Amino acid sequence: MKLTKLFKEFFRSEKTGGLLLIACTAVSLTAANSTLGNEWLHLWEIKIAGLSIVHWVNDGLMAVFFLLIGLELEREIYKGELSSIKDALLPISAAAGGILVPAGIYLLFNFGLKSQSGIGIPMATDIAFALGILSLSGKRVPAALKLFLTALAVIDDLAAIIIIAVFYSKSIMLVNLFIALGIFGGLLVMNRLRVNTLWVYLPAGAAMWFFMLHSGVHATISGVLLAFAIPFGDGGKKSASYRLQHFLHNPVAYIILPVFALANTAIVIGSGWGEMFSLAYSQGIALGLLLGKPLGILLFSFLAVTWGIGRLPAGLNWKMIAGAGLLGGIGFTMSIFITLLAFDDVQWINNAKLTILLASLGAGLLGHIVLRFALPHKAAGVETGPA
Repeated sequence: MKLTKLFKEFFRSEKTGGLLLIACTAVSLTAANSTLGNEWLHLWEIKIAGLSIVHWVNDGLMAVFFLLIGLELEREIYKGELSSIKDALLPISAAAGGILVPAGIYLLFNFGLKSQSGIGIPMATDIAFALGILSLSGKRVPAALKLFLTALAVIDDLAAIIIIAVFYSKSIMLVNLFIALGIFGGLLVMNRLRVNTLWVYLPAGAAMWFFMLHSGVHATISGVLLAFAIPFGDGGKKSASYRLQHFLHNPVAYIILPVFALANTAIVIGSGWGEMFSLAYSQGIALGLLLGKPLGILLFSFLAVTWGIGRLPAGLNWKMIAGAGLLGGIGFTMSIFITLLAFDDVQWINNAKLTILLASLGAGLLGHIVLRFALPHKAAGVETGPA
């Protein structure tokens, strides 16, 4: 199975970024619980142009992350794993299971409670972490498994984006929202007129972000809208979409996501931290990620193949799908992001973050162990690209 050069770039940047995320998380947790803890926590609350640094990271830099996700999703739809309906239905079914089953488990523990608003937390997969753990198996990983996990995670993130837009938006300021959507409409018109200059789209995208920020709809949604407004063309190296995606890989993997980890894992761990697992939302998050994700992905994939909706790619087996399902339980970036939108109480947020970190660590370790036994002992006879 042939992998495109752009996909290889995406895979390499995401897998290395995942390992960097682990290091940044360790640094932030250590700093927050050291003698410099107060200074470290205060650093992220410093205001610049009226917004705290952590606010700029979560609403500003993460919009660029969502722009990259949108560009990758667009490429998957036009030229990648999602371009063929038959091929697309397996990762789509897997993603649906990885969304619905964790949500159901979370609701079992939190239905009717104030914490029910956190239902979106265990639904998402962290692409960088998941691909980072997958890459530890080196060239033994078949290309089809890389594509399956990437497509699954991208669809997962698209669902998370929709959930954020629909369920986690604040009171809507219609004037600002209409201006933002008007800018988006103008960009679509330029797309249809075959305007391919990125420097026309990017300033307009920044303006759309500004009005979206003040509309009550989360500002990061503007990143996805901008991605679908930028011309894809034939998807070749000269297309605006290709050039922007190629440019964003490294800044997102090596700057934006690590800074997000530093800013959002500054958690002070108290002596009674173990008591958080008696809380309904912590139980829902932990079981949703560790049990719901792999169960939903494996079950819905099996049903899709059994019913003839999708097909299992050559070179894959159900043990590999089970391992990928466990890696899907690595929520991290998206789960923490949704936590910040779902909860207002600082203690709830910190407990949820810590639960996400521990559950994601467990899912990653279990996934790696399962894949060690499931993958062939020698490199598969397909092109896998540099590992």
